Amino acid sequence: MNATLDQLRRPVPGRRILLTGAAIVTMDPKLGVLPRADLLIDGDRIAAVGVDLPAGDALIVDVTGAVLAPGFVDTHRHAWEAQLRRIMPDVNDLGEYVTSTLAGIAPAYQPQDMYIGTRLAALTAIDSGITTMLDFSHNSRTAAHSDAAIRALADTGIRGVHASMRPHFGDWDGQWPADLTRLHDTHVADNPLLTLRLAALATDEVAGPDLAYGDHLARTARDLGIGVSIDAVFGQTSSQAILDWAKQGLLSPDVSLIHCTGLTPQAWQAMADTGANVALAPTSDAQIGLESAIPAIDEALAVGIRPGLSIDVEVALASDMFTQMRALHAIQRMRAVNTSYGTSHQPTRIGVQDVLDFATLQGARSIGLGDVTGSLTPGKQADVLVVRADDLNNMPLNDPIGTLVLGSDARNIDTVLIAGQVRKWAGNVLDVDLAALREDVRASRDRVLNASGHADRRI
Repeated sequence: MNATLDQLRRPVPGRRILLTGAAIVTMDPKLGVLPRADLLIDGDRIAAVGVDLPAGDALIVDVTGAVLAPGFVDTHRHAWEAQLRRIMPDVNDLGEYVTSTLAGIAPAYQPQDMYIGTRLAALTAIDSGITTMLDFSHNSRTAAHSDAAIRALADTGIRGVHASMRPHFGDWDGQWPADLTRLHDTHVADNPLLTLRLAALATDEVAGPDLAYGDHLARTARDLGIGVSIDAVFGQTSSQAILDWAKQGLLSPDVSLIHCTGLTPQAWQAMADTGANVALAPTSDAQIGLESAIPAIDEALAVGIRPGLSIDVEVALASDMFTQMRALHAIQRMRAVNTSYGTSHQPTRIGVQDVLDFATLQGARSIGLGDVTGSLTPGKQADVLVVRADDLNNMPLNDPIGTLVLGSDARNIDTVLIAGQVRKWAGNVLDVDLAALREDVRASRDRVLNASGHADRRI
């Protein structure tokens, strides 16, 4: 297999790769699931999906016994925090997180810490099958901080979306949002794997009016032709803000609203009417206790919105999409059955197909990349997972989607391709010196904890 990897990594113009013999979960509504088929990659794109495809001059890779699937799409992660993973696993509420992380530790971050945290998050994403990650980068204290975060995405080879926002608290250079133009021209314009978005908050409750989405930030995004991701969307004040945005014409399919717990029916209808997108964070809502603490899947589906899924903050949460899918699947079905218990009503339950759709195609669509990735559709980018279905925890393969959602985890992901380039192979993320990475991550963690007066939280 090393010889195959060498061939795959050799720079060959017009390289074609044929993956053969797998069960293919396309997530394309027209193609569906193919029990045993082939997938042809031409350069950075999917050329064909079907049974017994002709190989021609393609390099053949036999993946019999595996499931092929599109890469997962993480619609919202604060990647810079990765070296603080699980530092507060039993966080009590949003206020504790904000006070500890955003006000207490974030001001100590230097550009190199931004790079290390974001790189760690992106490599972990690739390892667990996330091929597209939106980094809601809300610690951009200087232009150098932003540069470091974007450079980390580029260096890992992930399909990265840099959603730029200034810090909530502490000193910063005042460069945002004016710096967005420079970020686009310097980093994004010539890199097809990178996308720029504007990041904002829903209201002024957390960090004041400058970060609250409104006409000024909307015009900034429109002038640059970029999308907007809005965090901390929950409760009555966000509901009123949504109604105001709708009246002002500030909601559209270019806008993604994150969390969306505890919103009013009127706000949900306004979101649906304007085509606004939703990014749920199932474990964050429950773990941190945001408003109702129940992921707003039923509310979204009731108005015809199919959301994407996200990781959010690794200081208190898991890093992978399998956890998000399973949490949402369990919570929604528990809620549906509980509501109907003791009555003659039939509960409306989502299934594994739904949550996989949210984690792939809908996630891509919700951050403006629906035509690029999220399904194994010919013409889209070749963001592909090869998941071993004959491993101990997955054998025998009976239902490919059930196996992906309820059986698999990062150890079963044998291969990850992003834009046709191999990023994980034989279970290992490529081009990573783990010993050096460990040293960098620990040194960065120790430095920011010492500088912020939190040395006692270091192990």
